[in-house]
Amino acid sequence: MEGYRTRQRELILEYLQNSQGHHLCPEEILEYLKDKGSPVGRSTVYRFLERLVEQGKVRKYYLGEGQGACYQYAQGQDCQEHFHLKCVECGSLIHVQCDYLNQISRHVLEHHGFTIDHTKTVLYGLCAQCAAGKKEAAD
Repeated sequence: MEGYRTRQRELILEYLQNSQGHHLCPEEILEYLKDKGSPVGRSTVYRFLERLVEQGKVRKYYLGEGQGACYQYAQGQDCQEHFHLKCVECGSLIHVQCDYLNQISRHVLEHHGFTIDHTKTVLYGLCAQCAAGKKEAAD
C-alpha cells in the first residue's frame, strides 16, 4: 500500500477484508477501531477510505440523498455490476446480482443511450423479514 502504514490503517483494511460481501459505513469502522482500542478521528477514516477507493481496493456505494456512503472491500471480487436494495424499516442494505435487473440495465443503455451507475443504484422497499412483520401486525 502506498504511503505510511499505521495501526489504525491496518485495522481498517483488515476489517474491510474480513467483512467481504458486506457494505460498511464509516460509523461502523469508527466503532470497530474504538472496540480494538485504537480510536481515530472521523476525518482520518474518511481520508483513508477515499485513498482505498482511488487504489481500487474498496468500492464506494451511495445510499441516497443525505444518507452518505458505504464501502465494500473489492479486491478479488467481481461485484461491480449489482443493484442495491435498501429496507426502509430496518435499514439493511442488500446487494443483488440478478439477470433480470441486468437486462434492465442493457435495455436502458441500448434503447435510451443511458448507462446506469450501479454504485448509486438503490431501490427502496421492505425486506422479507420486515414485510412479514408488518403483515403479522396487520392480521
